Amino acid sequence: MRLIVVSGLSGAGKSVALHMLEDLGYYCVDNIPAALLKPFVSHTLRSQENLYRRTGVGIDARNTAGEIATVPALVRELKTSGIDCELIFLTASDEALLRRFSETRRMHPLSRGSEGLREAIEQERRLLEPVAQAADLTLDTSRMGTHDLRETMRLRIDQRAQPRMSILFESFGFKHGIPGDADFVFDARCLPNPYWELPLRELTGRDQRVIEFLERSASVPKLLKDITDFVQARIPEFMATNRRYLTIAIGCTGGQHRSVYLAERLGADFAQRYAEVSLRHSALPGAAIVQLSRIAQG
Repeated sequence: MRLIVVSGLSGAGKSVALHMLEDLGYYCVDNIPAALLKPFVSHTLRSQENLYRRTGVGIDARNTAGEIATVPALVRELKTSGIDCELIFLTASDEALLRRFSETRRMHPLSRGSEGLREAIEQERRLLEPVAQAADLTLDTSRMGTHDLRETMRLRIDQRAQPRMSILFESFGFKHGIPGDADFVFDARCLPNPYWELPLRELTGRDQRVIEFLERSASVPKLLKDITDFVQARIPEFMATNRRYLTIAIGCTGGQHRSVYLAERLGADFAQRYAEVSLRHSALPGAAIVQLSRIAQG
């Protein structure tokens, strides 16, 4: 029995995530009243019907504050009862949400009377804060398209084999903002910057000339070792508390050179030891998530 509870901000991609779960064979119901979650589970997952063996449920801000506040405790109760239950929360920056509502010309579900869109978004953030804090996995979709979100759901949710942890290394640029779904953030701006070498300016941290430039600096392997040791020490702690997802973000100024190089190196290293390691370069074109080779057996 597996239950995926999907929540998040309006416009962050909850419907896309649920549609992907449907495509993966989940029985999905959207916008269920939070108060009905427990009886819904009793009727579906606790039944003997194969149709409900994998179920997805969407819960959003169209509940009362009191009902939403009960969701974390309900999820914990379901986990304790033996149901494989995960809470996924989708978020995005205000700018991304404002742009999406402007493009679709849809009304925000919490917009009432003279309240503006920005005020409605802020109100929704406050209302869903208990759910966001309890999430097993938070996905920041600010820089994701529909295809990117679908692929992220497939790689991080559907292909994860229990009890393995899903580890994502993500490069980003501080000038674009820190990813809202990162568990740990590391700053690579202390390293030599290839941007100031004109022949390297248009290249990325994947290009051999940039790699050679960075590896000439003694500070690069030292930072790699520091990050590796820190993350390696945290993984058992996360697993001990039944955390199944870990997102490590590495940032530089533009997200093009140093952070990309470090994320590539870290991803390749951890993929030798863990079976569920993914990589994403959020500031590069086509910033889709990539599943790295699975070499570890557990």
